[in-house]
Amino acid sequence: MPGDRHLRTLVVDDEPLAVERLQVLCAQLDEVELVGAASNGEAALRLIGALSPDLILLDISMPGLDGLAVARALEGRPVRPAVVFCTAFDQFAVSAFDVAASDYLLKPVELERLAKAVARVSDAAPAGARTTSSPWVAQLWVPHRAEMIRVSVAEIDRIEAERDYMRLHVGARSYLVHQTLSELEHKLDPEHFLRLHRSVIVRRAVIRRLHHDGLGAWRAALADGTQVRIGRTYLAAAKAMIGL
Repeated sequence: MPGDRHLRTLVVDDEPLAVERLQVLCAQLDEVELVGAASNGEAALRLIGALSPDLILLDISMPGLDGLAVARALEGRPVRPAVVFCTAFDQFAVSAFDVAASDYLLKPVELERLAKAVARVSDAAPAGARTTSSPWVAQLWVPHRAEMIRVSVAEIDRIEAERDYMRLHVGARSYLVHQTLSELEHKLDPEHFLRLHRSVIVRRAVIRRLHHDGLGAWRAALADGTQVRIGRTYLAAAKAMIGL
């Protein structure tokens, strides 16, 4: 899609004030051409079929057919509009990548952040298309300050459970994501990630050695010096990694 093309844009949100805010913001962006608005998922799908928009600014939490269901319903279409989620919640960040969302904006949506999302869609070719057919997630949306940012899964060293959240350790930084460890585990490529404990998943490449601590437990030493206790349930898989 050429970068100077106007993006035919549909706004979908069940809150009238949220729709109005997005309409006002879109009116300030030269790349955006508003073609309609819908207040629920069913109406959104009808308008998408009738209007063929390039971009959908889509709320997630809606009664009936929610935003994730709308995005999934578009996956089989030969020409699929780009999807930018606009939501008050960060806990859907992992699911957003499952449906190849172009961006994930937290409400209240700010003009600068929306402009970045629109520019990303405008520069993409084709809009909203998946870059890979792999069943494993390659990137995640994570909350950082007042926005959501992309983190490459290949850069994650370890993931630790914190109740209903998980903490992603990426080099010297960490991000708290509102998803459980078990939910993410099924989306990670097992060739690159290994669960060592009910509360810890690590990238295989950062494991430097396994050792017995003399107190009845095994531990994994990671590249950054972190020591991870290996749970009994996961010990056999850990030893198999090094041929034991």
